[in-house]
Amino acid sequence: MSAPLLQVDDLHVRFPISGGGLLGAGRRTLHAVNGISFSLAKGECLSIVGESGCGKSTTALSILGLQEPTEGAIRYRGEPLTGPGAPDRMERAKAVQMVFQDPYASLNPRQSVRTSLAAPLKLHGIKAASEIEGRIEAMLKNVGLTPEQANRYPHEFSGGQRQRIGIARALILEPEIVVLDEPVSALDVSIRAQIINLLLDLQDKLGLSYLMISHDLSVVEHMSDRVLVMFFGEVMEEGGWRDIFETPAHPYTRRLIDAIPSHEGVLAPPMPDHAAPLLAGRRFVSDGATAPDVFSAPATSELVEIAPQHRVRLALA
Repeated sequence: MSAPLLQVDDLHVRFPISGGGLLGAGRRTLHAVNGISFSLAKGECLSIVGESGCGKSTTALSILGLQEPTEGAIRYRGEPLTGPGAPDRMERAKAVQMVFQDPYASLNPRQSVRTSLAAPLKLHGIKAASEIEGRIEAMLKNVGLTPEQANRYPHEFSGGQRQRIGIARALILEPEIVVLDEPVSALDVSIRAQIINLLLDLQDKLGLSYLMISHDLSVVEHMSDRVLVMFFGEVMEEGGWRDIFETPAHPYTRRLIDAIPSHEGVLAPPMPDHAAPLLAGRRFVSDGATAPDVFSAPATSELVEIAPQHRVRLALA
């Protein structure tokens, strides 16, 4: 079995929070990410889901190099992305890029599409005008735009077209890993399917690996190979998309899936409890209904394999 493209081991991110007292009195530590570990294979889509504040975006920022981990290791092709010997931002940009949630806010309104796509190429030492133009033209075609549109500005495009430009900009340096931060949540419902299909086509065509951050579980179900469910900094459950959506074990996972509305706009009936036979001598640390104290280290627990490649967080009873 080949080594994973990306490996995250025991990642912790903590933030010091001032208590507002004299000389820093009352200072506390917020535990944003607590010891998560996962891998990402070549050509795979791994989704991290959970409510706002669970730590999924902080995890993604750590992989991108925009947030320094407090503890843990992140490796790309076996080489460290953090700590001594880690690559600089320029080198990292060739490996990992990001597609942002809001396509308009992520584009410079004063720059044409050509300027936005050429800038990273020039920054990374590509000077030949013919090569730059060739790569811009090819990338615009890859995302369903025409080379003639390269002279336009962001305000001249629809929301879906802007997101195509954002995808083109993320891929122009030919990274192997793309972080998708809610890639379709800011788009009209009629456009979302087009962007999802584009991302899937590009994944197959270019051999991309996706790390997707999303609240939209219908998108997650459609795009993902594997899913991590996070709750206040910890992974509550992980498994293949079918395990998570058809036989969820953790109460928090079931709560998330129960909240998915049907096509008629009504909530589905509660899912059956698949975990009951698996809890001999074990218990859930949290049912996902009550927020833990984020200023304290989480209670001792571990991810326990309940089926092949399907794990759920449990503690001793």
